[in-house]
Amino acid sequence: MAERISCFVMSGGVGSRLWPLSREDNPKQFHDLSGDGSMLVKTVRRLKARETGHTPIHVIAAERNAERIRTDLAGLDFSGGGPVFEPVGRNTAAAVAIAALHTIASHGDGMVLIVPSDHVISTDRDFWESVEAGVPAAQAGQVVVFGMKPMRPETGYGYIEAGEAFAAQDRAGNGVDCPGVRRVVRFVEKPDAETAARYVATSDFFWNTGIFLFRASVIRAAFLRHHRDIWLHAERALDIAVRDLSGIWLPLEAYASIPSISVDYAIMEHLCNIAMVPAGFRWSDLGSWQSLLEASPTDERGNVVTGDVVAIDCERSYLRSSGRLLSAVGLRDVAVVATDDATFVAPVAESQNVRHVVEQLEKWGRLEVKFTPAHDRVVLPGAWRQRVAHWLFEETLPRWSTAGVDERHGGFHEAVAFDGTPLGKPKRMRTMARQVYAYSVARLRGWDGPADELIAHGIAFMEKGRTQRGGWARTLNVDGSIADPCEDAYDHACVLLAFAWAHRAGNRDALARGGEAMAFVETWLEDERLTGFLETCDGTDLRRSNPHMHMLEAFLAWHEVTGERGYLRRAARIVDLFRTHFFDPESWTLGEYFDNEWKPAQGGQGLWTEPGHHFEWASLLVDFAARSKQSDLIRYARKLYASAVANGLNRATGLAYGAVSRDGLPLDLISRSWPQTEAIKAAIALDRADGPDLKPEIEARVARLFRWHIDPAPTGFWIDRIDERGRAVASEVPASIFYHLVTALMQYLDKTEGALVHPLPVADKGQAQETARPALREIA
Repeated sequence: MAERISCFVMSGGVGSRLWPLSREDNPKQFHDLSGDGSMLVKTVRRLKARETGHTPIHVIAAERNAERIRTDLAGLDFSGGGPVFEPVGRNTAAAVAIAALHTIASHGDGMVLIVPSDHVISTDRDFWESVEAGVPAAQAGQVVVFGMKPMRPETGYGYIEAGEAFAAQDRAGNGVDCPGVRRVVRFVEKPDAETAARYVATSDFFWNTGIFLFRASVIRAAFLRHHRDIWLHAERALDIAVRDLSGIWLPLEAYASIPSISVDYAIMEHLCNIAMVPAGFRWSDLGSWQSLLEASPTDERGNVVTGDVVAIDCERSYLRSSGRLLSAVGLRDVAVVATDDATFVAPVAESQNVRHVVEQLEKWGRLEVKFTPAHDRVVLPGAWRQRVAHWLFEETLPRWSTAGVDERHGGFHEAVAFDGTPLGKPKRMRTMARQVYAYSVARLRGWDGPADELIAHGIAFMEKGRTQRGGWARTLNVDGSIADPCEDAYDHACVLLAFAWAHRAGNRDALARGGEAMAFVETWLEDERLTGFLETCDGTDLRRSNPHMHMLEAFLAWHEVTGERGYLRRAARIVDLFRTHFFDPESWTLGEYFDNEWKPAQGGQGLWTEPGHHFEWASLLVDFAARSKQSDLIRYARKLYASAVANGLNRATGLAYGAVSRDGLPLDLISRSWPQTEAIKAAIALDRADGPDLKPEIEARVARLFRWHIDPAPTGFWIDRIDERGRAVASEVPASIFYHLVTALMQYLDKTEGALVHPLPVADKGQAQETARPALREIA
């Protein structure tokens, strides 16, 4: 009786080597490259073609592709298997562990076959003959791999060095016939051309097809010995997974805790019990446009021509267009692939280097690596407009203008509980100033609430914090008495910003108060060397870029309000500091901490960068560039945005981390709400600033802000802190965030003014409170 073989199709990859066709939202395995079904569909059909033996088929896929899996594989019988959905990618070791665990739970110590979802194999019969040839070795305790005899010196494939013939014994000690099977000496990563040529000249090197066959108990023992944590975390994730008719849904919290590493590095390179079956089928991983040229039918001149293409006098070229007309004349050995929004051109032999293009685009934060343009998937500008307007004008401003105001002592509460109860915290000057700013912006945007009274209320309370030197104290007690008299550059930047916008909103006292604040800053806080501003009037050894960013924000506001170029000159000095000291041109990162000579601080502080500040600086630099005509600053802004997108985002939630190192290592895993608002502002600023259309990106960032920070909160409030696994960990609603939310979402409304949008359903206040209650329980 034929051995049961549980098949697991790995379908979580992106397939970026076939960019621009294959992208994060539409990976290679979902493309029909030959006209007879997608790569995934053909893989499942191949597995179903086994003639004897029970062969349950499972597809391990990204949860974000669940709907695509459902539609692509509709009508196919999985023979008792089904999809297994990963909430976040954890590389191949986690997937292999899940495959073995699921097999043990379902069938005991059964045979497991791991196959990629996006490879081309000549015939189903040849494939299964090779797999069945490996079964005796796998039964004998070997991990069986399948090697393809090289047809050329290929630098894009991994290699297997095969040794002596494999002689096996069964569990009773009897010899087992394994014709053609050889022991594996070693695996070799992608070699250079010279090394690959030497391999091809021997009979001992094979291309590694990435297909594995093993007994579940054998791989379990390997994990427990060499990477026990992967096995145990995967076991827990599978134990608590949700199972329904659509498949198995692995839980985010448990699955995200599994180390992300390939099975090659985690397990295979440590094993001695590996055998290789020389594949009896023709194979290609379609890892480049060259391999697709070789695997596809060609015309009489050796060309592959797909889509709306006119090719004249071309030879041995791959020419594909999935959008507009592509015309080519006289090309030899060239790959040209065109989509609606991108075109890739390279010599066929160099086409695998498209990965360098993708890496560069990812570093720049370009959306062309993530999203496929399609009429049925376009996110219209302003899609969130009605929800944003309702939240600002009908929920947040009305609630915060009552729950956030201290009617007894004056000013505004520093923080409130999720039921709106004030927490009685000392009141920071920056928070008071930001509230004045926010209500000024709201008034100018047409809010019909008591903005004038709230602005005057805030300014009157701020006056209680005046110091003997004429500055503003850092912190006040709840009753308005001074708690910390330190005069801080950060706070004074916020005070300047508040008075600028209060003046613009019509407050009679704001212009004079702003003049006093400007005079104080230049007298007491400006570095006598004219290299920026001191942290405090008394100075500190540690200097920060962040107060300077807020000073830049304030100077630009005063320039906008008054039109006086003196404020622009002040701003220019801060921008010069950015160019010469704050920005690292090698890593495209922005330093946070410096010594008194503006050199990066010693130790970890010198490596600390904050994605939120990258976004914030990006929008300010675009603003300054427009006013000063220093257009080269747009490139700096793009690099900051790209660096934050490439290295500063939690891939599970899409939210910006609190901090990362200069080389992209997460340092603060909490995602606060304000960096997400600054990402919206940066995308708005960079949209069409000599670059790509970022309107879909703007909509996506607004969606994430509502998904994680706004919608789970009680009406008019927000969840400020989300951990790395997407859990709310906030215990209060901080007032300082109000300024960030109002600024970003008002800018979004300005940006999408006049956009044609469809209404979004908005729950009434009673419904909103009901939906918020689970979030409150979670926070508690």
